[in-house]
Amino acid sequence: MARELITDSPKFVRNCWYVAGRSADFTAELNAVRLLAEDIVIFRGESGEPIALEDACPHRKLPLSKGSISGSTVVCGYHGLAFNCKGRCVAAPTQQDAIPKRAVVRSYPVEDRWGFLWIWMGDEALADTGKILDVPNYDSADWARTQRGAMSMACNYLYITDNLLDPSHVAWVHLTSFAGAGTDNLPLDMEEDDDTLTVSRWIYAQSAPPYYLKMLPFGDNCDRKQHYECRLPSTAINMSVYTKAGLGGPDKPVPDSAFINVSYNFITPIDKDNSLYFWFQHRNMHADDKELSKFMFEGATMAFNEDKDVLEGVHSGMKNRKTPFLNLGLDAGAMRFRRKVEARIEAELT
Repeated sequence: MARELITDSPKFVRNCWYVAGRSADFTAELNAVRLLAEDIVIFRGESGEPIALEDACPHRKLPLSKGSISGSTVVCGYHGLAFNCKGRCVAAPTQQDAIPKRAVVRSYPVEDRWGFLWIWMGDEALADTGKILDVPNYDSADWARTQRGAMSMACNYLYITDNLLDPSHVAWVHLTSFAGAGTDNLPLDMEEDDDTLTVSRWIYAQSAPPYYLKMLPFGDNCDRKQHYECRLPSTAINMSVYTKAGLGGPDKPVPDSAFINVSYNFITPIDKDNSLYFWFQHRNMHADDKELSKFMFEGATMAFNEDKDVLEGVHSGMKNRKTPFLNLGLDAGAMRFRRKVEARIEAELT
């Protein structure tokens, strides 16, 4: 059973795009971040281009984030070695005619997309920007987006994906927001392919949870789909679909009158004990209602802080456990997803 929880492993999937932060958080200033147990400095060059380098000068390993920026190069604060966007040393003031050939730091491919800065932590030759998650309807005038959220969690990233593949926890953790009839005990359907696992269910002819009630155009009595999807290694797409009672179901087309809200969740490991969590929500109605967008963002932030409190407690409890743990039936999707992550890590190491 312990094999099912690989949260003590220092290994991560590396050949994929992770969110390093919100694009607006990175400016022409040196920003030190730790991702996948690696120290990285991120800044924008003279044309606004993002640059990510190993945060350690090869001379005596002073963090480059303690240096300064000159155009699109970072200058070490110890002896002035300067490194370009590819990590090559382009200036050595103490020996101007003999730039050390071994003065190289690792550079990381980065790309701005969807208001986030994405970073590739693996083999640079495999860094295809076409593999960054697509967001359908992102620029559609009929859809509205909330602002982008960000928080850190003192827990392993897999506890967060566990939570995002568990529709049942809302009945206890999110009593004033996402909880509702049927979220505690109705059976779940599970689908999977090589890279994705989805847990879902339809709940019929019930009142909407408090969070959604004011958004629905057809009143309180509705059919509701909970769609919880995780893509390797740690992207979660949670979708809520609401229809008038009697119109929902797996064998019926989603009617044009349905309210759809998609929550995009991006989790990036800091190390095996800490994670970064980013998100935004995307809905197909009330596109110009800024107050509703604010309400949704604040409600989601409150709920994610409730998750944070629980998951940090879970991480601490599991890390320091004195007695065995067990899995429940509701953990089936999360455990299958963990096996996918473990298999991908093993494949990269062979």
